[in-house]
Amino acid sequence: MRKAALSLFSLVLSGVVATLSWGGVAWAQKPPVVVELFTAQGCSSCGKANQVAAELAKQDGVLALTYAVDYWDYLGWKDTFAKPVFAERQRAYAKKFALRDVPTPQMVVAGRVQASGTKAEAVEDLVKTAARARLNPPDMQFIGAARVAVGSGPAPRGGGEVWLVRYDPREQDIAIKRGDNKGQTLVHRNVVRELVRLGPWAGKPKLYRLPAANDADLVTVVLVQGAKGGRILGVLQSAGEAKR
Repeated sequence: MRKAALSLFSLVLSGVVATLSWGGVAWAQKPPVVVELFTAQGCSSCGKANQVAAELAKQDGVLALTYAVDYWDYLGWKDTFAKPVFAERQRAYAKKFALRDVPTPQMVVAGRVQASGTKAEAVEDLVKTAARARLNPPDMQFIGAARVAVGSGPAPRGGGEVWLVRYDPREQDIAIKRGDNKGQTLVHRNVVRELVRLGPWAGKPKLYRLPAANDADLVTVVLVQGAKGGRILGVLQSAGEAKR
């Protein structure tokens, strides 16, 4: 039984390798610019950054993702979306950018550069620059609902990683009842609810298993990027991503 299962996997993988070798047409289009906002409901200056992210989410060619961090919870309001794994991702970026501290709110553009989330014009300029950058993304394809295939391509120095991101595309308004933002209602868009490292990527075609979604309304995104907070190399988003 085990030998049969391995043979089937080898057959599927060989087919995927052939489909995703260089020269494929379906999955080689330029990926959107990924803008990641690290924010907190207890942060007094984060409301403006949330608005900036919400506007970016409406733009074609941009994938804006909102990560709620938990290290502001001590001020009296526990963020309703925060998870420790989001703060860990931000700390990886801070180390990559050689920052002393993790700033909040923070926008990371394409995994390459960062700016204050409140500085809309600066972030827009970074997005425009990233959109003009030359990319050589690996081909990517969902294989059913439980797997994703990543093709071959130039691996970044230090290796690459494949990440699963699931976010809620709906706009959500959260009334804050305590802390620095008491009495305010903060807008949220494209709130990340799940973040999972699927495994390493070394530039060769590989299949990754996707964990089952906890919420059918979430949009699934797969990111290929340099290890430990490196630049984003490829983006694959599930169908039905329509901006709402």
